Amino acid sequence: MDGRGLMDEEVSEACKEGDLITKDYMMQQTMLRVKDPAKSLDFYTRVLGMTLLQKVDFSSMHFTHYLLGYEDKSEIPVDIRERTAWTFSCRATVELTHNWGSESDKSLSYHNGNIEPRGFGHIGIAVPDVEEACTFFEQQNVRFVKKPDTGKMKGLAFIQDPDGYWIEIFTPQTMVSLMSPVNKDPHSNSTGNR
Repeated sequence: MDGRGLMDEEVSEACKEGDLITKDYMMQQTMLRVKDPAKSLDFYTRVLGMTLLQKVDFSSMHFTHYLLGYEDKSEIPVDIRERTAWTFSCRATVELTHNWGSESDKSLSYHNGNIEPRGFGHIGIAVPDVEEACTFFEQQNVRFVKKPDTGKMKGLAFIQDPDGYWIEIFTPQTMVSLMSPVNKDPHSNSTGNR
């Protein structure tokens, strides 16, 4: 790679057909540890518009999972067994994990992956209008990492949740524009750093 990223041919070579056993696999959840579930639930439901799909307490281990996603509340089954099967069949959910007592630990903060050592980067939320969404986020005092009119990649934003995790805000059409061949660096197969 020589510090340039993979070329298209190298990407094609690296990506193989999944084994037949994987044909029904799906991306179901991303887990984020949260310090204060009340603050996080408010943010993900009221500010980002997600729906709480299910709360699962693990009393013997002193933690709770809050599973959220963009699903219609009227479709959530009432029966707990049906609800559990339904929740874990939804695509692209966020699982907020609260370790009990963390909200009282003043020294505790979670690593968001965007400072050294880098690791996890962000989740992404597609919205109909980035500017409109950002105006709403500003009204809600949401922390911005990047606003749509700043940086190299115009038209998308990065905000932070109450624990500092980054969330990319974009429209699918903006991504088409950013990824078009006119904007691509022929050497790195990317549109630049974000």
